[in-house]
Amino acid sequence: MSLLVLGVVLPAGWMSAPAFGKTVEISAEALRDKIRGGTLGHMLGDLNGLKHEMKYIAEPGNVQSYVPALSEGAWTDDDTDFEWVYLVDMQKTGRLVIPYIRISRLWKEHINRQIWCANEYARQLMDLGIDPPLTGKLAFNPWSDFNISGQFVCESFGLTAPGLPQTAARLGLHYTHVTIDGEPAQATELFTTMISTAFFTNDIDQVLNAGMASLDPRSVIRQIVADIRVWHKQNPADWRTTRRLIKEKYTHYNGAERDRNGHELNTAGVIGAVLYGQGDFIATATHAFNFGWDADNNAATACTIIGVQQGYRWMMAQKWDIKDFYRNTSRDNMPASETITGFADRIFALADRAIAENGGEKVKRNDETFYRIPLQQPKNVEALTDWRAQFADLRSRLRPEIESGIMGDKNPEGQARAAYMAICLDLASSLKSSRPAQWNVAVATLNGYPKLMQVLFFPRVPSGVALRDKAVAAGLHAPAKQEKIW
Repeated sequence: MSLLVLGVVLPAGWMSAPAFGKTVEISAEALRDKIRGGTLGHMLGDLNGLKHEMKYIAEPGNVQSYVPALSEGAWTDDDTDFEWVYLVDMQKTGRLVIPYIRISRLWKEHINRQIWCANEYARQLMDLGIDPPLTGKLAFNPWSDFNISGQFVCESFGLTAPGLPQTAARLGLHYTHVTIDGEPAQATELFTTMISTAFFTNDIDQVLNAGMASLDPRSVIRQIVADIRVWHKQNPADWRTTRRLIKEKYTHYNGAERDRNGHELNTAGVIGAVLYGQGDFIATATHAFNFGWDADNNAATACTIIGVQQGYRWMMAQKWDIKDFYRNTSRDNMPASETITGFADRIFALADRAIAENGGEKVKRNDETFYRIPLQQPKNVEALTDWRAQFADLRSRLRPEIESGIMGDKNPEGQARAAYMAICLDLASSLKSSRPAQWNVAVATLNGYPKLMQVLFFPRVPSGVALRDKAVAAGLHAPAKQEKIW
């Protein structure tokens, strides 16, 4: 397997610095191997990391040894199965960008359990007829400004756009905006860019440089990456000191849900693992486990990067106990199973399309197929969200629809949707005053969505508490008790 930069042969997968703006040539065999390696790394980090998830909060873990294994194969977990649903549909329809209205249909058909936090909340909004990307706006989804869904639903899109970090970021953002916005969207840009860049360099610093270039300069995530790089240089053999410094600076909620499931500490965990792992798969995974917080998701992201760099054939040559099997345990009306390599080959087929759509091409030489890819310069493709401006825009843009829904909509779903959006956008008080009868009907209808009432009235995050208080003031009634909704 060889890699060419306009005729200059380099070792497979190796460039000390990506030659942005130039064309690279990689064999189809090498590209498939890297995508399979990234996919296997993704699944190993996730599933081997589950036993460490949320175990190390106040203090780091103490994992001393680790041997990657999936002796019974992989299974669906939320770190991979949202992407699986998307990938299957992307391949079936032949398009990289699924329209949002179709994404709502996919969720209703396939994604109804084994979902939490921002994803669980977004799913209930879809039952009101609120489609993405509104389901990921902070005004409507109180988890969206910090939840790490922007990280753990993005890795496959980095794999889909090798050497195309801007494309990877835009693809990732399209899908992660279903549930998140703001800083978590910056995390999407960071990690899709790092994965995309890792196809053509084994230099961790170059991968991190590309990731930082993808971030809005105002983003706290950019500061997090910069801090950890400094602390790593100061403490190259002492990851525990770096972990302590992370915890001291970026723990803001005394280790409560907002910290455990938030982008700050978990982004830090990924970056710390990649830096201290220095390209070694086992060391990277072990550090991701030990840095802690939402450790399975962090290990999945970090190990995707290293899996791309090392490749599937190298990973399998390590004689780890890996069964090439992916079992569906969570997604309705999806295949009962497929293989890990089959999952990866779906991505490979989509990468073929992404390369072509971005000016690349396939060529044959000596009966071997190669891809010519014009490397993209990493950059920030979406600025950090201005929450006040977004709120004002939503309020102005949706007000006619809301008023129409309250005053004239005979469809119960439309009435409930209008009431919910009015509460979220601070329009409830005026509507309650000016149209009390219609408002009471709409609120009663909204109360008839028990799953939404559960996520609304039993919040675990500060922004959720504020939204619950608005709901009470608007006349909604709390459920008698908290119940599981799936």
